[in-house]
Amino acid sequence: MFKFLKEKLKKVISGISKKVEQEMPKEEAVKAGVPEKKETIQKKEIKDKEVEDKEQEIFSGKKEKKGFFGKLKESITTVRINEEKFNDIFWDLEKVLLENNVATEVVDKIKEDLSVYLVNQPIERGKVEKKIEEGLRSSIKDVLNVPKINLLEFVKNIRKDNRPIVLLIIGYNGSGKSLSVARLARYFKDHKLKVMLAAGDTFRAGSILQLEEYGRKVDAPVIKHQMKSDSCSVIFDTINAAKSRNYDVVIADTAGRIHSNRDLMDELKKIVKVNKPDLKILVLDALSGSDVVEQIKQFNDAVGVDALIFTKVDVYEKGGSVLSGTYFLRKPVLFFGVGQEMDSFKEYNPEEVLTNLGF
Repeated sequence: MFKFLKEKLKKVISGISKKVEQEMPKEEAVKAGVPEKKETIQKKEIKDKEVEDKEQEIFSGKKEKKGFFGKLKESITTVRINEEKFNDIFWDLEKVLLENNVATEVVDKIKEDLSVYLVNQPIERGKVEKKIEEGLRSSIKDVLNVPKINLLEFVKNIRKDNRPIVLLIIGYNGSGKSLSVARLARYFKDHKLKVMLAAGDTFRAGSILQLEEYGRKVDAPVIKHQMKSDSCSVIFDTINAAKSRNYDVVIADTAGRIHSNRDLMDELKKIVKVNKPDLKILVLDALSGSDVVEQIKQFNDAVGVDALIFTKVDVYEKGGSVLSGTYFLRKPVLFFGVGQEMDSFKEYNPEEVLTNLGF
């Protein structure tokens, strides 16, 4: 998972740190307190005075003010990255991020964070690489830290009103919606909840048959109508059936949308207006890369998106679509699809993503 981006980041960070370590312009040394030529000074008197001042500062609680020797030591043992140098070295990192499907908004955020963390800050020689990694990890962690939702508690609260929770699964064609419906059903059934599925994708006959097969695999009943029937009605009937049979969860599949098909988008708006789902979950194919941002925009503008599921994450080596999707929407990420089996479903964990990115 994210192997390609991990290797590229490691390589570029190593290259940047070597460049910074090897280059310390003369003017920076002067700014840090290093004289351009040696001068004769009364070392003993100055040293004694520095020690005396430091002792007074320790006991008085005052902040230490660096004297000449303090600045000299710092200039020898540390490096500083000015803004011009930072812009130069960040370009290498920016290229890697963009090549790995990281959206420009995320790249700009990382650049701003790193600038605050690195520019004009004293960094110990030999620790530049570590410092860059720390700054990058902190920024990406912030990108990945989206609000959380406990699905089981969510169901429990909805059930207090004596009705099932309704989850509407939306997304592009081929993103893995139907399989995600089945996996969600398995997840809830593993927690002793009764689940009913709605075959709301009436646009393709194959999708109804596919959901029925998935329903058999996870032992969940599927409510269906004929092909080309009103998808909104199928979902409405499923909700009523679940109420009458005291089911806990309704998971509704829908037809795959594309931005150019206005009729399908209008149908989706109707489904939401009539059936009032508790969560509208957008399924994103991680292999879509930077296009996930456009997909989020389209569905969020049309009906509002409450949460995300990423599929095919196990075969996606770049990682940028996950960073872009989480940062752009800032809504809960529920699961990662990491295979073809029903149990190939991982609950979202930002720390695990960071580990897979090498941090």
